[in-house]
Amino acid sequence: MQNKVLILDFGSQYTQLIARRVRELNIYCEIHPFNNPPKQIDTFKAVILSGSPFSVRGDDAPHPDLAEIRGKKPLLGVCYGAQYLAHFGGGKVAPSSTREYGRAKLTTINDDPLFAGISQGTQVWMSHSDTIQTLPTGGVCLASTDDVHNAAYRIEGETTYAIQFHPEVYHTTDGKQLLENFLVSIAGVVQDWTPSSFAEMTIAALQNQIGEDRVVLGLSGGVDSTVAAMLLHKAIGSQLHCIFVNNGLLRKNEFTDVLKQYEGLGLNVKGVDASDRFLGHLAGVSDPEEKRKRIGKVFIDVFDDEATALTNITWLAQGTIYPDVIESVSVNGPSATIKSHHNVGGLPSYMKLKVVEPLRMLFKDEVRRVGKTLGLSPSLLGRHPFPGPGLAIRILGDITAEKVQMLQEVDAIFIDGLKQEGLYDQVWQAGAILLPVQSVGVMGDERTYEKCVALRAVESTDGMTADWVNLPYPFLQNISNKIINRVKGINRVVYDISSKPPATIEWE
Repeated sequence: MQNKVLILDFGSQYTQLIARRVRELNIYCEIHPFNNPPKQIDTFKAVILSGSPFSVRGDDAPHPDLAEIRGKKPLLGVCYGAQYLAHFGGGKVAPSSTREYGRAKLTTINDDPLFAGISQGTQVWMSHSDTIQTLPTGGVCLASTDDVHNAAYRIEGETTYAIQFHPEVYHTTDGKQLLENFLVSIAGVVQDWTPSSFAEMTIAALQNQIGEDRVVLGLSGGVDSTVAAMLLHKAIGSQLHCIFVNNGLLRKNEFTDVLKQYEGLGLNVKGVDASDRFLGHLAGVSDPEEKRKRIGKVFIDVFDDEATALTNITWLAQGTIYPDVIESVSVNGPSATIKSHHNVGGLPSYMKLKVVEPLRMLFKDEVRRVGKTLGLSPSLLGRHPFPGPGLAIRILGDITAEKVQMLQEVDAIFIDGLKQEGLYDQVWQAGAILLPVQSVGVMGDERTYEKCVALRAVESTDGMTADWVNLPYPFLQNISNKIINRVKGINRVVYDISSKPPATIEWE
């Protein structure tokens, strides 16, 4: 693939949004940490430098090696990227007299292909505490605001551009147009990234990668693993063996419901009930990272057992998607990782299987569009995401079979209620969290001291950012009453109104 874009990440909270906007232009792109760039940069058509929480003037500022990029590839520096090009290119970056954050208007725009179709006065979004006082050698100013003279510039003799504002955020009105101008008109990238082209390319690549080998895939019933399974099924047919594991942390009746769901898809699926095995390894464990690690280990052990029983299995397929990869990698090392994912990071040395991940570079909404091209039903593709560790990370504190059953009942009331009221498809993800606190209540004439659950419903495109859903008060009141009346041990229900960021979708 030659029509692809490299995004070098310097730790900005907006880096994933750059990728989203580029993908929306039907252009394939990849995010790589600035300190771990891809080895074959020559395979990328253009490069974008992201923003960063650092100052280029700081001792700890990211210093990328651009020797293989600068002057050789069309380059766009965004915010920190623009300041980096100036600071280390003969210009001057200094602290802003006032912090430049929020909406601004480009009061001056010079004639340049970067701003084709963009009018003077267009709104942009600033987010920086430094400013470019002097342009780098060969720099030509292209746009200004009332407060920022060098809001955009190019470097003569190179296809190098830089902007102080963020084109990827919604508040930059013509941000998508600017990115299209740079990538298509200036860099010459072809807009050929579509769900159907991805499916065709991936099926062919899987056939070449796997050959005559046999593959085992862990199905979860969710969109990701199902689409991964269908891509593999179309590529290698009966060489694919699917396993659906009951880890004891699924939703109510999910084990039997999911197995029925796959009937008719032509997949070779085996159900394995390993619930006691998982719950045994989780006994007494409260730390969320430890929960994830133990669940991941047992998953691997179960798949190793099943693969051995099947004989001649060479590959383990996983439904890993891009947000899993992004959230498990940090430009600042493991200390800044948001959370670990049990399906990211490879397998232990004792396990002889190689890993294949057909969806590794897709966002959730892209997975759904690929699934649609493969003919999967809207009801299956519209299923809410469900975390790999299951209810283990929705039970805060230690895990017991009693707590799992309690939360399953609560979750079923909530999810069924959303479906009955026609709200399910308006929500990207919903679930209930069992809190490690008890509260005083009154039932009849008796005092109670029982558990509290939090309901969570968010709207999102790909899970990288999310807003809480303003569910109708009468609906929440009805669900709360049903939970407290029907689920023994619960006497209080609360609703989570936190967005991501700063919160995450899951509580652990």
